[in-house]
Amino acid sequence: MLIRLISLIKKEFITIWEDKRTRAIIMVMPFMMFFVFSAAITMEVRNVDMAVLDNSNSFESKSLIEKFDNSPYFRKIYYVNNFEELKEKIDTQKVLIGVYINNDFSKNIKANKPVSVEIVTDGRQTNSASIAGSYATQIINGYNTELTKSVSPVNISVRNWFNVNLEYRWYVLTVIVALLALVVTLLLTALSVARERELGTFDQLIITPLSSFEILLGKTIPPFVLALTVTSVMSFLAVIVFKIPFAGNPFYLFGAIAVSLLSIVGVGLSISSIAKTQQQAILGIITFQMPAVLLSGFVSPVEDMPQFLQILTYANPLRFFIKITRCIFLKGMILEDIIMNLIPLIIIACITLSFAAWMFKKRLD
Repeated sequence: MLIRLISLIKKEFITIWEDKRTRAIIMVMPFMMFFVFSAAITMEVRNVDMAVLDNSNSFESKSLIEKFDNSPYFRKIYYVNNFEELKEKIDTQKVLIGVYINNDFSKNIKANKPVSVEIVTDGRQTNSASIAGSYATQIINGYNTELTKSVSPVNISVRNWFNVNLEYRWYVLTVIVALLALVVTLLLTALSVARERELGTFDQLIITPLSSFEILLGKTIPPFVLALTVTSVMSFLAVIVFKIPFAGNPFYLFGAIAVSLLSIVGVGLSISSIAKTQQQAILGIITFQMPAVLLSGFVSPVEDMPQFLQILTYANPLRFFIKITRCIFLKGMILEDIIMNLIPLIIIACITLSFAAWMFKKRLD
């Protein structure tokens, strides 16, 4: 059995390596996407262009506009003469935000009367508009405090644990490691059996002395080893190249990655055991991958989802994979918490690998 298994594993490694497209998936795609996504994926909003309709045209209004000009978040300020121009700037997406200052702005300030400033944002870009609006509100509140010379009776002290300066790259890169591991692992496993069927070599595999368990094991080990290597290298690059702090235990991280990848391998082999062609396998990957990313907690917290979707996330290995990598990197997650998050992954791996084995046995019979 051991000789047969080693022969099949060797054959799988050779097949993967000799295929140029598969070799590119392993050696080029994950690292290229890792470096590109590290710069491209961000929820931060900077270099915002804005339009200002200043009907006051006073020293006070110009002082307020100067606050925007000196802010690191705002790039270019367009001065408009009326609401139509302001509307046109937002309609054509030349600016993300507009500020309207009324003509009684200076007079009311000098008379110690309430003053209003209207902020208009482009709601088509919901997240960016909300963040830019918050920046503008913060600047105006700061200007108001300077004018009134008032001090709040409550001193607010904000401290950010695990990411002191709220560096968004720290969050993104720890998530990207899991996302790219999902992509690579699914591609390697889901295409393996489908490729055999398409090339006509699956029938040759069936007539060999290999049992369904041995075929499953031979199809599992090569993509698992390759995905584990690629994911480990990406984790190393995140620490060395991008200076992401690593607060946890590297052995815990390696073990957690191995269990997480095993559950994803089970999903990929399940897809591969059902698909008859590589095209069907790719469609299966897309069908699983998009919901997995959306339900992982990366886009929005799992706790904010409807109750039935929260229950559904327990069948999503990416949810636990992302949580483990992020918490081990930034928080230094203890072993007990890691194990609690590994239990669902182990259950997913057992179910998916059992299903794939059953499908293989059915094909062999």
